[in-house]
Amino acid sequence: MRNILAHMGFVALLLSAGCAKKDSGGATADLERKFQESLRGVTLVGNSTRFNKPGVSGEERYVIEKVSKMTGDLWLFQARVRYGSHDLPVPIPISVKWAGDTPVITLTDVSIPGLGTYTARVLIYRDQYAGTWSGKSAGGQMFGKVVREQP
Repeated sequence: MRNILAHMGFVALLLSAGCAKKDSGGATADLERKFQESLRGVTLVGNSTRFNKPGVSGEERYVIEKVSKMTGDLWLFQARVRYGSHDLPVPIPISVKWAGDTPVITLTDVSIPGLGTYTARVLIYRDQYAGTWSGKSAGGQMFGKVVREQP
C-alpha cells in the first residue's frame, strides 16, 4: 500500500508540473534576442577529438557572421567556411533547442555544400561551446571559445 501511495504521489507531482503556467513568450523572446546578438560577428575557436584517433586536433575556427530566426526552432546561420585557399559563405538552416537558458545547436544529417553531411549537438554558454559531431566516416567531440571580432 505504501508503494502505491508513493507512486500516486509521484504521478501527481508530474501532472502538476505539466500543468504549470507556460512562459508568455517574453522570456523566450529575450533569450532568442541575446542568442542572436551573441553570435553576430564571432568565430568559434577550439579543438575537436575523433573517436578513431587519440589526442586533440589542432586549432579549428568556425566563422559565424550572424544568425537570424526563421520559424519555430529553425535559425539561419550565415557562416564562412575557410579551408586552404577557399573562403566560402555558407548559409545553414539549423535547429536550435533550449535547455533552460542554454541554446543547443542541433544538426541531424544536414548536408553542407562542399563539405559533406553532418550531425551535431553543440551547446553554447558564456562564450564557450562544447558538443558532439559526426560525419560520414568520423565523429567525436568539439569544444572551445566564442571570440568576437574586434572593431
